[in-house]
Amino acid sequence: MAGARTFALPGSTASAALLRSLVIGLTAFLTVVDLFATQAILPSLAAAYGVTPAAMGFAVNASTLGMALAGLAIALLGRRIPRRAGIVASLALLAVPTALLALAPNLTAFTALRVAQGLCMSSAFALMLSYLGEACTAEETAGAFAAYITGNVASNLFGRLMAAALADHLGLAGNFFVFAALNLAGAVLVWFYLRGTPAMPVMGASGRSALAAWAAHFRNPALCASFAIGFCILFAFIGTFTYVNFVLVREPLSLSSMGLGFVYFVFLPSIVTTPLAGHAVARFGTRRTFWFAIAVAAAGLPLLLTGRLSAVLAGLALVGVGTFLAQAVATGFVGRAATVDRGAASGLYLASYFAGGLAGSALLGQVFDRIGWAACVAGVGIALALAAILALQLKLPSPPVTTRRSAS
Repeated sequence: MAGARTFALPGSTASAALLRSLVIGLTAFLTVVDLFATQAILPSLAAAYGVTPAAMGFAVNASTLGMALAGLAIALLGRRIPRRAGIVASLALLAVPTALLALAPNLTAFTALRVAQGLCMSSAFALMLSYLGEACTAEETAGAFAAYITGNVASNLFGRLMAAALADHLGLAGNFFVFAALNLAGAVLVWFYLRGTPAMPVMGASGRSALAAWAAHFRNPALCASFAIGFCILFAFIGTFTYVNFVLVREPLSLSSMGLGFVYFVFLPSIVTTPLAGHAVARFGTRRTFWFAIAVAAAGLPLLLTGRLSAVLAGLALVGVGTFLAQAVATGFVGRAATVDRGAASGLYLASYFAGGLAGSALLGQVFDRIGWAACVAGVGIALALAAILALQLKLPSPPVTTRRSAS
């Protein structure tokens, strides 16, 4: 099925393609805007609940547990779920725990609601990735995934800015009510712009059980490496952008809540660079592009330890550019490397990716509390190094299964 026929977008082919990319990006934004926006108000939440940075960081990032579990569920059952209906239902349901966060009486309730948010976000995210992988042509796939990851990047920037501003002016409760409205807006967008389709056929797996498809994926060394890479990427990203908030509000930087929100303009370069992932892979190959992304992220780590705001911001920008570019490359690679059931492959990748986020928040939170920020940054560096080593396996079979343009 050609990608241009899967969206209810009028106009010429060129204009429809551009609008399609915008819709894909906006859908991603509204799907995961809750995931990282709450990190911008971490110090305020820790003060409100009277807990340590590690405890609040784990509670906020508990959404990644829900996302990992939902990724596994979609990998197992996703072939039976009509894509548009599943995405719309997930986004509509997401508004419920988001609104209830405004009323959470204690940290336990807050954590449970974040897990519920993760379940809904990941369901929508995985189903959309499956839809793009199955509905777009080989030539459109890299661009479609890059547009989706770009929307993810934009949610990191504008979601955090919104959270900081809303919490400053409307309070913590008002912040969550506004984000619940954004979740509903995402459901409306998908309903009107994504054409209704039945559950997608499983490529090359007629009569094949979901577990058999999983077994095929785990026998594929390239896919296994990409799953582990996803774990490392979000481990590094969460470890950096969760606990740097506490560094920024302490001396010598001592930023205000609103000032902390403005810090996340560091994601602006990522909005420009992430859409280039597909072109870079086509020209330089998957591994070279991925290694370049990891090198950019690693170059930012020493700057995070300087204690000067300008250097810390530059370091955060480099980590953001590198990790988002790496995520776009790895996500697109999964769609090309899966020889059966792309939906299950996407679900397994997301489960591993978000499990890495949960591990990063838990492990590096303890490191931050007990040893300090420098040790936390060292842990991020180790995760990036492991991802670079794993990238040696990012090779498509010869001849390629899905497209001859993919290079390693």
